[in-house]
Formats: sequence, structure tokens, C-alpha cells
Amino acid sequence: MAKKLPKVDVVIVGVGWGGGVIASELTKQGLTVVGLERGKERKTEDYFMVHDELRYALRYEMMQDLSKETITFRSKNSVRALPMRSYGSFLLGTGLGGSGVHWNGQTFRFLPYDFEIRSKTIERYGEKKIPDGMTIQDWGITYDQLEPYFDKFERMAGISGEENPLGGKRSQPYPTPPMKMTPSMKMFQEASKKKNLHPYMMPSANLSEAYTNPDGVSRAACQYCGYCERFGCEYGAKADPVVTVIPVAKKTGKFEIRTHSQVRRVLHNGKKATGVMYTDITTGEEIEQPADIVVLTSYVFNNVRLLLMSKLGRPYDPTTGKGVIGKNYAYQVIRGGAVGFFDDKEFNLYAGAGSLAMCLDDYNGDNFDHKDLNFIHGANISLSQLGLRPIANNKVPEGTPSWGKDFKAASIKYANRFLSVGAQGASMPFKHHFLDLDPTYKDVYGDPLMRITYDFEEQDRQLAAYCADKCGEIVKEMGASSKIEINKKLGPYDITPYQSTHNTGGVIMGASPETSAVNNYLQMWDAENVFVVGASAFAHNSGYNPTGTMGALSYRAAEGILKYRKSGGGSLV
Repeated sequence: MAKKLPKVDVVIVGVGWGGGVIASELTKQGLTVVGLERGKERKTEDYFMVHDELRYALRYEMMQDLSKETITFRSKNSVRALPMRSYGSFLLGTGLGGSGVHWNGQTFRFLPYDFEIRSKTIERYGEKKIPDGMTIQDWGITYDQLEPYFDKFERMAGISGEENPLGGKRSQPYPTPPMKMTPSMKMFQEASKKKNLHPYMMPSANLSEAYTNPDGVSRAACQYCGYCERFGCEYGAKADPVVTVIPVAKKTGKFEIRTHSQVRRVLHNGKKATGVMYTDITTGEEIEQPADIVVLTSYVFNNVRLLLMSKLGRPYDPTTGKGVIGKNYAYQVIRGGAVGFFDDKEFNLYAGAGSLAMCLDDYNGDNFDHKDLNFIHGANISLSQLGLRPIANNKVPEGTPSWGKDFKAASIKYANRFLSVGAQGASMPFKHHFLDLDPTYKDVYGDPLMRITYDFEEQDRQLAAYCADKCGEIVKEMGASSKIEINKKLGPYDITPYQSTHNTGGVIMGASPETSAVNNYLQMWDAENVFVVGASAFAHNSGYNPTGTMGALSYRAAEGILKYRKSGGGSLV
């Protein structure tokens, strides 16, 4: 029998960006909050002298142990799902701060089109533009409604940037100026402008200058070391939960973090949650934590899995399209880009930062006419200078032998003589793309693994090919003198090579309990005192990194929780 602890106001499951924001906002208003995190404690000092590419980038020091818990994957219903035994397509973070510690810091706002995608698409092109099986839907909120929360997240994190000329309207500028512009980024900017495009500096959580946020948290400026993605930042220059929102919550004395705590069930009476049950990983003891409000703020897969294992909410049925938990799983269409090789120029590509980039949105969202195209939405196109680390980077032209004298000569020649322009494409949901519990494979506790059913569609192939051509045009205008390689082909989705840790959906938001799991405060329709926060709420994924939009929704959810508490209960929408 589980050990039962005293009741608290709020229990949070997962202490990353979502959990940190919720804890900070609630504890500042006097609520007692317990944060349950299955990973270990983290602090900035842990990152000192850890520019170890082998340990962190290739052996995944900060990631979940797949031998204890993983996911299973299949491309369609008719095949058997198999476990992901080693990391590939995406990386599942663990530990205090979650994936917010090892991210790159690219902090976009989704476009106004994204939040009303079905309505706007039909309004401009008619309903026939949406292919059979595509399940796009409006999010139950508009960009203008969400804008104040975008601003709040950006001021907390100190985002460095400049206005996106094709983005939604802003209430005020970014809190810090853009990062430095490198020679290669200047080339991209000039080439894009010659083609009448609208380049801008990518919004960055890597600080361009020292900054103190509204909570009084001070951080230093970025050093451009190139060790952002898959690493923590020893300077605290990269915004992450450990150096921003978590210290604010802890300072109130109202926030208790329990690490090594694996939450396995949300406890409920069929209408409302009563708390959670978790296992203390260090002792194996099962513990019940009662709470007035339960907030799920873990990664996409765990939010969905926990609801399904707890029998909370209506599981999605891909045959009928009914149900909501597990619905509208989406990813990111990364394939599609161009590489240019330069015989007459050299670049310092080993210096950089996770969000040091010049980008444009002329081919993103509905910023261009899709009337004669066989896809909707698009991609953010960018030239990034993330910092090429020595082990995993060795770009040579296609056709170069993979070993021997010629390989070595090409490796040396082009080590600093190539530039890549990439497209990060939106991912539309389909009726047959979903998340559910695997009937065969289980984790170390005997609980079923999360199963992904997903594949690229013709929508994705058309989008990738179109955007790859646009990338190639920009690289050509930049003056690549040797060779330009355009990656247009998008085959079946392959879970083995890394692509992006931008998994979304499964507990989607919307205006109706018939088609969504949570309302626009991320409050469950089926359990009013449960809030599910994260990219699991996205009804599709845009042509951007998801963190900025997830952060904005987290602040709105925190506001909703406080309203719910003050009103004594009931649906907020």
C-alpha cells in the first residue's frame, strides 16, 4: 500500500519549462506547490568545464535512460511497433529543467495563421484544400489573445531579437537586442533581400548582453562557444528553467522539489483528480501525494501516457476519429535544404551559439499563395551558425569517397568552406497519426510504453521539395562557387537519424470537448482540476521551434489555475 503524504495546494509532474513557470507564478501568489521530477537535481555549477562532445552530444549524458523507459514506433496500424533502443530522431531529456536545459534557445512565436489554421485555410482556399484524413483544427485561442503571454515569457527569459516583418504584431520590442551578425549571416541577409525576401535575426534565448528580468534574476551575455544544444550553459547566458523560473519559486519558500520521483498515475474519482501516485526511484517505495490541483508539465509523451494509464480523459480511436487523448500527434519536417561549397571563401564555423541565425518567413504559414501548390503551411528558412563541434561535423561534397586520400583532402579543403541553408517545416496532423499505449512492451515498473504511429505524408514531401528549392535559390544568390547540393527528397519517416526534438500533440487544446482534451487555459474538459501543460496541447506543429509558444501557453495556464483557485472551481471556458 502506498504511503500517503499531507495534502498540498498543487502538485506538478515534471519540472522543466512548463513546471518551472507554473511553480514560479503560483508560489508568488502564496500557493504551496510540490514539484515531482524523475531525474536528478541540477545547478549551473554542474555545467562547468563540460564542453565534452563525446559525453554529452554523442553519448547523451542529459537524456533519459532508454533501457528503463522508451517509446515504441510504427509507421501504420498494420505493422507491429518496436522499441527505440538507441537515440535517433529525437532526444528525451531528464533531470531538473528537462529539455529546457539542453535546448538551443531558438524562441519563436507561432504565426497568427497557426491558431486559426482551419478557418483561415478554408476562408482563403475553400474546404477542398484540406486533404482527406488531415485533422487540422483551430486552437480555441487567437494570436492576439496569446500575445501578452508571449511577451511575458520573453521578458522572463530575456529573449534577444528583432521584429519579424511577417510575424504577428508585438506589444513591445524584445527585451534585449539581436545577437551578433557573422559574415555568413550577412551573406544570407543580402542574398535574401536581393530576392525581395524579408530576413531577420532569429529570436534567441542566448543573451546578446547582460540582462536582469522582471523577477530580479540577472544573467551574463553569451560567449559564442558553440556548446548549446545537448549541453547546459555554465554562464547562465542561455535561458533555462534552472537559472530563471525555478530559483524564483524556491525563494518563496512555497515550492518543494522532489527529484528521483517517477509519477505513475493521476489519482481521481472519475470527475476530479485527488492527487498522484509516484515511485521513489532511490528506494522503490510507492507514495501518494494528495493535492487540490494536479498539473502535468512533463514532456509530450509522458503527459499523454500518464493520462492513458490513469484512465483520465477519452482515448483517441483512429478508426472512428472519436476520443481526444493521443489525437493529432505531429512532428517537424526538417528535410529540405541546400548546401553551398565555396572555393574562394573561408568561414569561422566553429564559433557560434544555439540561436545564432538569420532567418525568414516568406515561405512559412500562409505568407505565400498556396492556390497552385499541393500542400498547406510552410517552413522557416534560416542560415544558422550553431558552432560546428569537431567530432560530428565533416561536410564534403556528394561523390567524395568515404575514406582514403581524396576523402582527407576534401575534408581539409571544405572544413570551413561550406554554408547550409535549411528549412524547418510545419507538420500537419492526420487521422492515422496518434499516440496510444503499447500492448506488448513495458517499462522497468511494468507499465506500458508510449506507442507512436506516424509517417510522412504527401503533404510533407511537397512542402519539403518546395522549400528545398527556395533554399537552393538563396544559396546560389550567396555565390557558392564550387557546388550546390539541394536535398529535396523526403522518404518514409525514419526514427534512426536525428531530426528534431519537436514532438507535439496528444492532449490538444480547442474550443470543444468533442474535438480537444483541454480548453485554452489547458484545463481538462473531463477533469476540471487537472491542467496539462506543454507542446502536447498543440493541435499541429508550425514551421518553428515550439518552446516560445509552449512558454506563452504555460503563463496562460498559470493564470487559469489562479482563477480556478480563486473562484472555487468550475470550467474556465
